[in-house]
Amino acid sequence: MNKKPFEKYFVLSPYIWLVLFFFIPLAIIFKISISVSEWGMPPYQDIFVNNDGFKINITLENYVYILSDFYYIRSFLNSIVLAFISTFFCILIGFPLAFYIATSDIKLRNILLILVIIPFWSSFLLRVYAWKIILQNNGILNLILLKLGIISEPLQLLYNQYAVIMGIVYTYLPLMILPLYGYLNKFDLNLIDASKDLGLNRIKSFFRVILPLSIPGIIAGSLLVFIPVVGEFIIPEMLGGSDKLYYGKILWEEFFVNRNWPGASALAFTGIIVLVLPIIIFQIIYSKWTIKNEI
Repeated sequence: MNKKPFEKYFVLSPYIWLVLFFFIPLAIIFKISISVSEWGMPPYQDIFVNNDGFKINITLENYVYILSDFYYIRSFLNSIVLAFISTFFCILIGFPLAFYIATSDIKLRNILLILVIIPFWSSFLLRVYAWKIILQNNGILNLILLKLGIISEPLQLLYNQYAVIMGIVYTYLPLMILPLYGYLNKFDLNLIDASKDLGLNRIKSFFRVILPLSIPGIIAGSLLVFIPVVGEFIIPEMLGGSDKLYYGKILWEEFFVNRNWPGASALAFTGIIVLVLPIIIFQIIYSKWTIKNEI
């Protein structure tokens, strides 16, 4: 039996997935972004016009508008900063947890992995709303602190930057732990013993042995957290205040409130390019550096 057609399919399947679920939607977004806005449904003109002769009706005004208005730039920068802070805390919390899971015995390891995955079995919206109940003025956390006499009046834990970061770290932490666990699970613990025999203490062993070997897992987890956090809408909307503008919020308003689909598409396409290009360049440089070090 000839297996070559099946082999070709499996080799091509990632590229087919990319074309269907990334490049085609990206092309549609770009098409709308260079369209002219108008009232109606859809709220933009077709780029190919066949009235009194065929002509192409495109504009770059949407890109000029969003790139010249600091309102949009500030929202994107706020989301970038939020993503960096959230990713940092996910690494800070996720790395020790992933290392502990990877070095546990097999029975405990499976239980811990299930506990990490369990939050995904419930609705994302319900989990975020649960944090809203916990952090509100008459919420569980304030009630416990008042009962213990630690505070005399409820703390304002909700509708601020800290609540947003807390909600994001809680929500995206499993996406950091699982890739890290995948790499740390292959880690040879004898290397730690060898480093101790060479006179390295625990801190030096971590920075010279464990951390360098964990970099691929850290990069994978960071990308899984950083990219979706930049476009996050639900968590900042439910837990954050109105003093901060975020990229996801602006996109939602442009699409559904202002019905400015071309402007929103231009903003979305610009955000994708700004995020994806540096990541691709970084991956290429890192791959070359890794191959060079292996040689």
